[in-house]
Parts: sequence; C-alpha cells; structure tokens
Amino acid sequence: MKKVVVLTTGGTIASKKNSDSGLLESGVITGDELMELCDIPHGIDIEVDSVLQKASMHITYTDLLLLKQKIDLHLTKPEVDGIVVTHGTDTLEETSYFLNLVTNHSKPIVVTGSQRSPDEIGTDSFVNIKHSILTACSSDLYDVGVVVVFNERIFHSKYVKKEHASNLQGFNSFGFGYLGIIDNGYVHVHQKPIKNEYFHLKKDLPEVDIIKCYMDADDKYIRTARESDIKGLIIEGVGRGQVPPNLMKEIKRCVEKGIKVVITTSAEEGEVYTTYDYLGSAYDLYKNGVILGRDYDSKKARIKLMVGLASEYPNIERIYDPSYF
Repeated sequence: MKKVVVLTTGGTIASKKNSDSGLLESGVITGDELMELCDIPHGIDIEVDSVLQKASMHITYTDLLLLKQKIDLHLTKPEVDGIVVTHGTDTLEETSYFLNLVTNHSKPIVVTGSQRSPDEIGTDSFVNIKHSILTACSSDLYDVGVVVVFNERIFHSKYVKKEHASNLQGFNSFGFGYLGIIDNGYVHVHQKPIKNEYFHLKKDLPEVDIIKCYMDADDKYIRTARESDIKGLIIEGVGRGQVPPNLMKEIKRCVEKGIKVVITTSAEEGEVYTTYDYLGSAYDLYKNGVILGRDYDSKKARIKLMVGLASEYPNIERIYDPSYF
C-alpha cells in the first residue's frame, strides 16, 4: 500500500463562507476536516499534517522554512511514498519553486490548491487533492523536483504561473507546457526536466525586492530600496531586458553598494539577452554589474536570489545560467 502525507496550509481550498459577510474566509478548515470531505483514492494510506491555516498572501518565509522542515521530516521515513501540499493559489507558484530549490528528495512533492471553495458549486478542491495524491504515488515523478497539479495537469514549479484570477484553469506554464496529465485515475507523464538544482540554506533568507519598469519611470523606488539596505533587487524590465534610462544612475549605485541586482523581462516567453547597445539596455546593465535573469519571471528570480544568497552560493552571478548546473 502506498502512503502519502498531506501537508495543509490553508487557502481557498480550505475556506468557507463567513456567516456575517457571506464572503469566503480563507484557511479556516483544518487538514483533517478537509480530507474527510475528499474521495481518497482506493488503496492509499493518507496521513494529514495541518501545518498552517492561512490565506496564502499571509504566508511568510518563516512559514516556508517550517514547511520545508516538515517535508524533510516526512520524506526521510521509508514508508512515505510522496508529499502533497495544499496551498492558496495567490502565492502557490512562489512556494512551490522555493520548495523545489531547498528540498533534495527523489520522492514526489506535489503542491495544489483550488479556485473555488469546498462548498461552492463546481468546486475543484476535491478533484485537485485526489489527483495530487495519485501524482505523489507515481514512480514516474521520481527525481523531477516539486510539481504543481491543477485542473488535471502536472506542471513543474520552475515555470508554473497563475494565469487566471478565478477560472478553474488557474495555472499554466507559458512556453514550456505541462509535464503530464491525470486522466481517469491514471497519471501520464510525457516529459521531464533534465536538470534539478538544490541549494543548502546556511543563513537567514535576505531581503530582496522587486521593482517593475514602465515607460518614463523615475528612480525613486530603486533609491528607496537602496536606502533600505536590501541585499538583492529584481528589476522587471521589458522585452530583452530594457529599462528606462532614468533608472541607470540608481542601479549603478545599488551595484556599487554590493546589492545583487538582477534584470528580468515582463514578457511571458523569451529571455533577457544583450541584443541592444544603448543606455538602459540589457547590455548596458550587464556592463555595469547587473545579473542577467535569463527566462525567469520576477517572482521566481526573487526566490532564487534569496535562496542563492542564503546558501552562500560561490558564484551568485551564474545561478540563472542553466549551463552552469
């Protein structure tokens, strides 16, 4: 018999209506209560560990470190075949990628959530949990890293992104597609990543900010970030990684101060590249000590920089380069 540990953290998947306002109250259903409502696949032993009961926008990095500890604890037990984490969808892509970088297990780790609460008509809560449990039991998902299961699809945590605020098809992986599907109770894996990355955390996660670029933006946000003694800064540029020229002076000051600055792109597909040579181009940024964030979106780039700095990685400038690992 397979055994799966379900770690619950709250979110819409554990929500119900507030009797006063009639609106959803996130994370109020405990893990045990949630699993009692589910159609657990036959022949699978389920252990529930209620870790948190929060809306996912309330989750902190202290919470994520606790979640990592729980995963490490359970997956060292030989009788446990896989882990499922239930989570709110708003920050699910950040949590799943964080766990992908800081856990080092062959057994499957699956993160899921729902767009509708358990008591809403047409809820996706129970089917997503059921499919996640099946995925956590699949030997085809060994050595793949952390995956996200949503709406019958299996995504890798590195590229998964919430694409719709409310639709049941809430997540996608632009440009890379999904790894597989769950159909009629069977897990079908069609592709796998060829590399996995692991960072051993040695100190506290540092403060890293994200600043988004737009036409004719000034440098007040970058200046404020620099004066706040942050350790890292993700700048979400446009296209191949361009920023308004007004930002360059403050960006240089950040680099001179020792702040690790990474340039990403707001484009859904494609990567930052030194195509152009002008003030504020990716090439100009690179010449001035900014790290090229390749095809990472700003939130994933932030997670990776935080983890890289906390692990005291020896060549932080290359952690976004897939050929380096």
